[in-house]
Amino acid sequence: MSDKLIIPDEVVISKIYYIRDQKVMLDSDLAELYEVETRVLNQQVKRNIDRFPDDFMFQLTEIEWETLKSQNTTPSWGGRRKLPYVFTEHGVLMLSSALNSKKAIAVNIQIMRIFTKLREMLTDNLSLKLEVEEIKKKLTNHSKNIELVFNYLDELIDKKENEKPRKEIGYKADRD
Repeated sequence: MSDKLIIPDEVVISKIYYIRDQKVMLDSDLAELYEVETRVLNQQVKRNIDRFPDDFMFQLTEIEWETLKSQNTTPSWGGRRKLPYVFTEHGVLMLSSALNSKKAIAVNIQIMRIFTKLREMLTDNLSLKLEVEEIKKKLTNHSKNIELVFNYLDELIDKKENEKPRKEIGYKADRD
């Protein structure tokens, strides 16, 4: 099987949502990518329900579904009778065993690669944020040190300006 992209990555990425602190894909979007009907996808899942625990797949609540629809300016979801199911990364991976077509396997491989890229991007962003925070701390410390140096300089200038004449010590000769 070739490594050609079946679907542009941007299309797949646009179908990944963040719900309940997880990256998920809708059953209807996956069905579209696999070129099967949503009901066929869901039937296969129900036939293999043991493969899909709650952390692999869950059904959206009414509020989650309404929120998701309102966030998308061009909803491609028609009138659904039931709330959609969403699949986490592991659930999408498990779908390849439930839908055993060559198209489903190829699309699944592509989706897994995209999930991996997204995870790498998040990791890169996190390490970048940590580096920025470290630099901020150093700058804060530098600022404090510079402020301390200026305070010492101010004290030295004050001492120099308000210097009392010192008594001379040692042998004093008469100058008459």
